[in-house]
Amino acid sequence: MSFILLAAGLYAAGVLSLRRQQVAWPRLRTVWFFTLGLGSFAVVNLGFLGVWSTDLRWAFTTRIALMLFAVPGLLSLGRPIALARLVLVGSSLETVDAVLRSWPVRLAGNAVFAPLFALVAFSVFLTPIAGSLRESSVAGGILTVAVPLMGLLMVLPIVENTTQRTSFFITVEFLLVFVELVVDAIPGIVLRLNNHILDGLGQASGSLPAWFPSAYHDQHLSGDFLWFIAEVADVPVLILMFVRWSRIDRSEAKALDALTDDEMDALTREHLRGPRD
Repeated sequence: MSFILLAAGLYAAGVLSLRRQQVAWPRLRTVWFFTLGLGSFAVVNLGFLGVWSTDLRWAFTTRIALMLFAVPGLLSLGRPIALARLVLVGSSLETVDAVLRSWPVRLAGNAVFAPLFALVAFSVFLTPIAGSLRESSVAGGILTVAVPLMGLLMVLPIVENTTQRTSFFITVEFLLVFVELVVDAIPGIVLRLNNHILDGLGQASGSLPAWFPSAYHDQHLSGDFLWFIAEVADVPVLILMFVRWSRIDRSEAKALDALTDDEMDALTREHLRGPRD
């Protein structure tokens, strides 16, 4: 709840600041940020998944997967970085730009990083570490904040276009996202097909409702949902990367069209690394 109040307060303060400066900010972005972004965060953490996350494996893994993929994507619809850049001035703006240019942010926003991070993060569900995290209230609080922040680091550079890419680099990223479609599914497939309890915990104790699944069925459901979310989450990324690639390709084409014949000839010689006879 503290995360929701803090994020809502900062975003609302930014929008009000722009309004006082008579700078237009699309209302639809504000609606998306509060309803889809913060709304999804509240539903995931305060609804069924949050309540049963300690007792149900599939509720825990689904909650983590949604906070890593779905919630950051929906929060980014509100364009919080663009809002911050319009509101902040002076050293504050320079600090934000410096953070966005820093190597950790550039690394997280790279398409090579996303599939590797998702594979490592989801592979934790295949170890007893998952059981320890699921039962720890301290770990649960840390994950509630850390996971969506990590997701934002991966998705904001794509949505906000905070990093400069060439069309060739975008094409390579495009191919890597298709690899991610396969890589992300591996932990979910292992959970679904394995008949051994991988997190080291047995059936939840205490009075359980009649619909409560067995430990094996719980693990299989966890794999099903994890597999499904990992595959579906890559579709919006593919769409966003295609849009960004189209924009960069058009921009590079206009830049080449603006060159004179002599400039084009010099550029060609430089590309071929040799003088032209």
